[in-house]
Amino acid sequence: MKQKFIFKIDKAENILKLSEAAEADAGTFIHVHQESYDLQEMIKAAQHGQSSFIEKMRRRNLFPPFDLAVKLFEAARDMFNNGSLDETTVEYEDIDGLPLSDEAIHYAHLTDDEDEVEIDELLKDDPDDLSEDDIKEIDSDDDTPRFETDDDSELEN
Repeated sequence: MKQKFIFKIDKAENILKLSEAAEADAGTFIHVHQESYDLQEMIKAAQHGQSSFIEKMRRRNLFPPFDLAVKLFEAARDMFNNGSLDETTVEYEDIDGLPLSDEAIHYAHLTDDEDEVEIDELLKDDPDDLSEDDIKEIDSDDDTPRFETDDDSELEN
């Protein structure tokens, strides 16, 4: 999901506003949430560094993941350092924050022939995989569902 985060400085009220918008349709963003911060506190937090700023910025209703929080810190710091800017936008796509596993990277680079061989190997029925003892062990458990009520207050009456 694509998101936009907009920092706005309201000098009249001495407030830093952070608005979050999410992409509803391709290219169309809708306002989702807004947080307001004391401008001077956020400037001081940015001067103290990334962790201090992120700690001040995160709240119960706005708790961005670390990679997004770092982007927000860098944008706010640049905005504070450039005194002529009163607004800055950070665009974020959550898929960028997900690391690819080694297996996903491996399969992304397979050719069609290699992929077909792998699938054929998986689909091959090998009767030696399970012995009689393995099957008996699997079937030995009682699979009957047992239901127990967690709330017995209605049963007392």
